[in-house]
Amino acid sequence: MTVLPMNTDHEYRLLCGMSAYLEAVSTAAGVGPESCTLDLDRPMSAYIALDGELPAHPGRDTALVWDERHGWSFTIETHSGEDLLVVAYLGELVPSPGRVRAFVRANRARTTRTRPPEPPDLSSDRLDLISRLHGYWTPQSLLGR
Repeated sequence: MTVLPMNTDHEYRLLCGMSAYLEAVSTAAGVGPESCTLDLDRPMSAYIALDGELPAHPGRDTALVWDERHGWSFTIETHSGEDLLVVAYLGELVPSPGRVRAFVRANRARTTRTRPPEPPDLSSDRLDLISRLHGYWTPQSLLGR
């Protein structure tokens, strides 16, 4: 696979695509785009704050975290400001918002603690990621517009 350099047009399409995808996923997860943050550094990542907590982890907020290496993970916040604790990985780089909603529901149904999972390696180049996000973006689809 040949990795082409990113140009301004690619970066813009990536920003628009990821913003629109995050909006669709956050809405499917029941929270909306106001609960999202997006970091375009490498590796690119996104965070969606979720409502509620898990029965096996009372008192800890939950969140969805996405990055371009591992895709979506369901996480819980720590009490000490340390890194988030990963409960599960979805195992797809750009799954449909409905698939992410089902992932959230399945993890909310957990009643016992499990060992931290191994992260999948879903790495691809950014042009492939732009292609996967193509159906979500329009020039007006910037998060927080």
